[in-house]
Amino acid sequence: MVGAILTQSTSWANVERSILNIKKNKLLSADKLYRLPEKRLAVLIKSAGYYNIKARRLKSFLDFIFKEYNASPKRMAKVPVQKLRHKLLTVNGIGPETADSILLYALDKPVFVVDAYTKRILSRHKLADGKLEYGQVQEFFMRNLKKNARLFNEYHALIVKLGKEFCLKNNPKCAVCPLNNL
Repeated sequence: MVGAILTQSTSWANVERSILNIKKNKLLSADKLYRLPEKRLAVLIKSAGYYNIKARRLKSFLDFIFKEYNASPKRMAKVPVQKLRHKLLTVNGIGPETADSILLYALDKPVFVVDAYTKRILSRHKLADGKLEYGQVQEFFMRNLKKNARLFNEYHALIVKLGKEFCLKNNPKCAVCPLNNL
């Protein structure tokens, strides 16, 4: 869940450095992060960028999970997906992609995560308009794939790999894209 918040507007490599820093300080638990002063948290997550904003967002999320679920992911996981998603979206700094990442990756809920790679790939292959909203792109996948967390996780991982290796923002490698033959 920490990673879902830290990965906003940064690479996963930077997030990993921040999480490793939290682990080195033996603070990677809801209770320890909850009690940690926001300024200290910001220093620990500096490599994730926008560290003051992200520290505030993490603290808001921690307030939420303690207040609503006594810091228990198991309690969170018992809540119906749409109700939990709605609640997550009320937390300061948690938007659709972050909420869905928490649901899919941390709670193993069958929710498809849409990111910039997803939109770019669909647009370049003329499968969807590049101006589609998050929910419209998500619905495309949710409607056409079996609702299965492992499947959604794998699809998203493959989309990220394709986006990083071929469907680059600048200088895409369209001529050798593995999707060309589909």
